[in-house]
Amino acid sequence: MKILGLFFTEGVSVELWYNKGMFFREKLIYEKLLEKGAFDKIYWFSYGVNDKKYEKYLHKGIEIITMPKIFNLRVGKLIYSFLMPFIQYRYLKKCDVFKTNQMWGSWTAVITKILYKKPLIVRTGYTISLFSLKDNKKISCFVNKFIERISYKFADFSIVASNEDYNYIAKNYNIKNIIVNPNYIDTDLFKPMNIKKEKDIIFVGRLSKQKNIFNLIKAFEGLNYTLDIYGDGELKEEIEKLIKDLNIEDRIKLKGTVPNSELPKILNQYKVYVLPSFYEGMPKTLLEAMACGLVCLGTNVAGVREVIKHEENGWLVDIDTEDIKRGIITLMEDKNLRKKLSENARKTIEEKFSLEKVVSREIEVYNCLLNNQ
Repeated sequence: MKILGLFFTEGVSVELWYNKGMFFREKLIYEKLLEKGAFDKIYWFSYGVNDKKYEKYLHKGIEIITMPKIFNLRVGKLIYSFLMPFIQYRYLKKCDVFKTNQMWGSWTAVITKILYKKPLIVRTGYTISLFSLKDNKKISCFVNKFIERISYKFADFSIVASNEDYNYIAKNYNIKNIIVNPNYIDTDLFKPMNIKKEKDIIFVGRLSKQKNIFNLIKAFEGLNYTLDIYGDGELKEEIEKLIKDLNIEDRIKLKGTVPNSELPKILNQYKVYVLPSFYEGMPKTLLEAMACGLVCLGTNVAGVREVIKHEENGWLVDIDTEDIKRGIITLMEDKNLRKKLSENARKTIEEKFSLEKVVSREIEVYNCLLNNQ
C-alpha cells in the first residue's frame, strides 16, 4: 500500500479551507491522485481539532489527522508543528512520501523526513521570502529565507508554481531537483456557460495591499462601467471609505466571499475580470476566470505575465490608475477583441493548466522518488 503524507501550512485547518471556500478546490488533486492509483491512501496532517467532520466530503482514501485539542491556541499550534513528527508516529511511519502544501511550516516535514528517512517533496504555491522582499519586510525576509534554505536542503524534490519562483530558488539555493508545475484548474467546473454576460467587470481576491485595489477603484472615476469586488481582507473598511469619498458607490460594490464551487456561475455573468496586483505568484482566480472564458486584464508583473500574453489571450497594463483605466476602456469598447481574447484564454487553460496535466506531472515526480528508494 502506497501512502502520501501531506503537511498543511502551519496553523491551517481543513475547517479554515472550508470557511474560505477553498476546500472543494484544494481537495481535487489528492482525489485525482487516488483515482489514478498513484497512492492507495493519503493522510492530511492539519492544525484543526474539528476537521474529521469534513471527511464525508472527501474520497474514502483521504484521512484527516487532527491536532490534539491541548494545542488549540496560536502559540500551541506553533509548538505542535515541532512535536507533530513524534505525536503522530503511528501514521507517519506508514507513509512512503511526505509533501508540504506550502513553505510556511515546512520544518515539520523536514523533521519528519530526518526521523523516518522517507522522500520529501517541498511544494510551494509562492515563494514566501520573495513576497517579503517585495513588501520590504526585511526581518520577515531573513526568517523566510532561513526556512527555505533548510527545507530545500533536505528536500528530495521541489515543486514551484511559476518560472519566476524557479529562477529565484535555483539561483539562491543552488538546487537541482526542481520543476515548475503550475496551479491547476478544474476545467469541467470552470468553463464557459450559456449565461448572458449582463455585468461589466469583476475582481476576485484578498483585499490586501498586494492587490493594488486602490488604484483599481480610482480608475473608475469618470467611467460609466460597474465593478463588483469579491473577497475579504484587512483593507475592507479603507476600500469602502475610498468608494464613498469618490462618490462612486453606484458603480462599485463589495460582494464579500463565496464558496469556490459557486464562482464559475458568478464569473460567467461578467465581461471582464481584472487583476491589478503589484506582484503575484501563480494567481488561481486569474486562471479560473480565463477557464470560464472571461476577458482578463492584469498588470504586467511576474506571475501574471506568465499566464497573460498581451493581445493574445488577455490584456496587460501598468500598475498605475491611468493605464488600468485605459485598459478597461479598450476592452469594454471592443466586442470583437473581447471575443478573440475570450476564446484564447480558455484554450490556454486547457493546454497548460488543466487538473489532468498538473496531476500527470506530479505523478511523474512520485514515481521517480518511489522507484529510486
